[in-house]
Amino acid sequence: MLLEKFKYAISQCEFSKHKAILSKVLTLLENEGPEGETILDATFQETGRAWRIGVTGPPGAGKSTLVSELASWFADFGMTIGILAVDPTSPFSGGAILGDRYRMNSITLHPQIYIRSLATRGSSGGLVPTANRMADAMDAYGADIIIYETVGVGQSEVDIVQYADTVIVVLVPESGDAVQAMKSGLMEVADLFLINKSDRDQSDTFKNNLESVLELRHGTIPPLVIKTVATQRVGTIEVGEAIKAHEKLSKETGLKDMRRLARVDFLLRSALHRAWEKKWLDKNQDYKKQALAVFEKKISLYASVQNILKNTAL
Repeated sequence: MLLEKFKYAISQCEFSKHKAILSKVLTLLENEGPEGETILDATFQETGRAWRIGVTGPPGAGKSTLVSELASWFADFGMTIGILAVDPTSPFSGGAILGDRYRMNSITLHPQIYIRSLATRGSSGGLVPTANRMADAMDAYGADIIIYETVGVGQSEVDIVQYADTVIVVLVPESGDAVQAMKSGLMEVADLFLINKSDRDQSDTFKNNLESVLELRHGTIPPLVIKTVATQRVGTIEVGEAIKAHEKLSKETGLKDMRRLARVDFLLRSALHRAWEKKWLDKNQDYKKQALAVFEKKISLYASVQNILKNTAL
């Protein structure tokens, strides 16, 4: 039974030895099978130890290369790393187009690193609903660090803050115009900004402008801005040290517990919404008649909703 094998793998504390078992558990969770939920229910006490890092930013910013370098940096200190890389969905197979896995090829076989690619499957927020549960499995299995790499969906997505303890936004020197779009989104939730490909022109100007904007929004202690060139391993040490410093500060100030409580609240509400919706739809097929009535212009959408609510016990 997979549950017993997974429990055994956890008890052995040998990250590199039982990756095949972890893979099977993650597949069950990604496909939202009941056996996967049973495994999480039986091992949830083992979670909560891993530090979860979210890496997001526009397409082409070099997120995958940065994640690869960061994972290697943490591994050099004897840490174990799980990576959940969200890739676009193939229109033919429905699976992930494994671009991130290809760009992380140099660490694919590293004994202390496990990489899992996920397909967006229509999700528009940069992550997928199953990502947290899969991270929980990695956490229970023994990962010290879990890195979420979101699919590049633009500068306004903030779903990552619901999943990560440290949020990193990766930009490039040409991202100047995107700063305006970020003001109501990632500018509010990011803990660290990286200007990757900073060997390009205008990187210093962009860094100064970004720091000025952040200072106006955050006051005396704005998020740190670090210049990197991931392909040349420039800035990796500074980024790793900044993440560890943020982890230490989060634990000392209570930010860690505050964020994790907010995460539980968000995940519980999301799970309840999905469960209630499924249960309601299974029991109330009359909504299809209402949909037809709206389609035939016999009733407005709003009035139809009110009719359904009036006739439904909540």
